[in-house]
Amino acid sequence: MVQNPSESPPQSEPFAADLLRGHTDTIVLGVLRGAESYGFEIYKTIRDATGGLYEIKEATLYATYRRLVKDGLVEASWGDETQGGRRKYYRITDAGRAVYAKNVQSWTATQRIINTLLNVKGGTP
Repeated sequence: MVQNPSESPPQSEPFAADLLRGHTDTIVLGVLRGAESYGFEIYKTIRDATGGLYEIKEATLYATYRRLVKDGLVEASWGDETQGGRRKYYRITDAGRAVYAKNVQSWTATQRIINTLLNVKGGTP
């Protein structure tokens, strides 16, 4: 089979990126639970956590940051220029922590249901 050069290389573990796309807000909130961070650092944290298997496009991330700030789930502030270029830092709010916890609960419940349905007797894995 010849691979189209515009396609990404095959991955060792296939996954459905479209399932992850619906959870971008929760993923970003999860990264910010530990400490405030700037935009590109959040991108690298997500990429590195998956060993490079999943990267969220920067345009998608910056739209996510704007939405999270607008919704009061994250606060943004400009960093000190002595650290290099001026960076916008993002910090999770208490409301963001609550939404994160609710979304993780929803994901866990959904995952249990999907796992159950995928293992129904008579079904093919």
